[in-house]
Amino acid sequence: MASVSSNIYWLMSRADFVAFRKSLGRTPPLDRMTAKVRGLNFAVWTTAPVNNEPPLLLVNGGMIYDHALLWPALSPLAVNRQVILYDQRGRGATEAPANPTEATIEDDADDIPALRRALGIRQWDMLGHSWGGGIAMLAVSRDMAGTRRLVTVDAVGPDSNWMPELQANALAHVGPEQRGIVETHYPQLGEVDAELHSRYSRATYPAWFVDEELASYFAPPATTSATGAAVAAQLRKTGYDWRERLRALSTPTLVIHGERDALPVSVAHELSGILPKARLAVIPNAGHMPFWEAPHRFFELADSYLATGQI
Repeated sequence: MASVSSNIYWLMSRADFVAFRKSLGRTPPLDRMTAKVRGLNFAVWTTAPVNNEPPLLLVNGGMIYDHALLWPALSPLAVNRQVILYDQRGRGATEAPANPTEATIEDDADDIPALRRALGIRQWDMLGHSWGGGIAMLAVSRDMAGTRRLVTVDAVGPDSNWMPELQANALAHVGPEQRGIVETHYPQLGEVDAELHSRYSRATYPAWFVDEELASYFAPPATTSATGAAVAAQLRKTGYDWRERLRALSTPTLVIHGERDALPVSVAHELSGILPKARLAVIPNAGHMPFWEAPHRFFELADSYLATGQI
């Protein structure tokens, strides 16, 4: 495992962020399609193919949210490759399973190799953010031949031991109104209650940013998903341990993590130590959304690794 960190990249102000986004020009258009995956109709969006590069699948986190968490946030990645986004089962525009309350993260992971085959793609790259990083790692462990490279961005850890520390960090970084919701809802996150999970996610959202002004620029939608809530509740209630499975994941992986993320950076160090072919890149002064708070460094790292396998 190799690690890289650079202190020459500093946190962006809101004005810097706006200037950066304006410098990108027009957001690439997305074409929408429907793919039949394991008996469900999945909503899929793609940018245009670029050269002969493998496409890049983006896997969003948030558990109850859809692909909009990563678009247009990650649109700069579409300059050099085709990007594919999708809504996970029972989220956004994708069909829910017959029994949403029985959904698990294993279902989400199994859907991804089936989606690749349904789209007729021989091999692709994958990027997963937050809980989406966990889904992506599990999916790649099932489909290593179909995945060339993997990038995780502030992904959850190889086991669930990070959860109490994240809760403590969230309480320390939200305002009084949000703190009450975070405190009262946390013990109930093992329940399949989509409204509760939505309120908790919205209350903790400011904690994901280092810069309070920049955090005020964003707010997650007030969305609910019984399927997503069921997946999140099961993980919260019983915990998880993927360490043995991840030790067998031979796909080259870049582990990106914001140094000041409420999801502790120790999680990234642990992940990069377990994954056999991992490199670690810690981005200084960035939180859970390094593509917002440190976009120059984030896209430099992601683009370089996806193109060459190097950072």
